[in-house]
Order: sequence, then structure tokens, then C-alpha cells
Amino acid sequence: MVYANATVDTITPSTPKNVGVFAVHVWGLPPYEQTRDYEIMAKSDTVAAQEGIRRFVAEMEAPTEV
Repeated sequence: MVYANATVDTITPSTPKNVGVFAVHVWGLPPYEQTRDYEIMAKSDTVAAQEGIRRFVAEMEAPTEV
């Protein structure tokens, strides 16, 4: 299981008619002590954080090439 945390900064705020753009910084806990930065379009900062963590987990769980 991958454990991770995220912080979110707003680049462009979301409105009722438009999604916003958010800078999401994700870092993993051992043994996945890596960081990733994503720029994510979402309806809210919460949704952006969830998507950033989802992407991070997918990267960490992806098979590695030999």
C-alpha cells in the first residue's frame, strides 16, 4: 500500500461554470519517499489533491522496467 500526502496551490480559481487549475505537490511515506508535482484541472482544490494522490499511487505501483 502506498501512503502519500499532498498540498495544493491555486493557479486559476474554479468558478461554478469553469474548472480551476491547481498546482499539487505530493510526497510519499516510506518506502515511497519520492515527490511529484502536478498541474491539475479540477472543480475544487480537494478534487485536485485527490487526483494528485491517485496519480502518485499509480506511478509508485506501476511495474518497473528491468
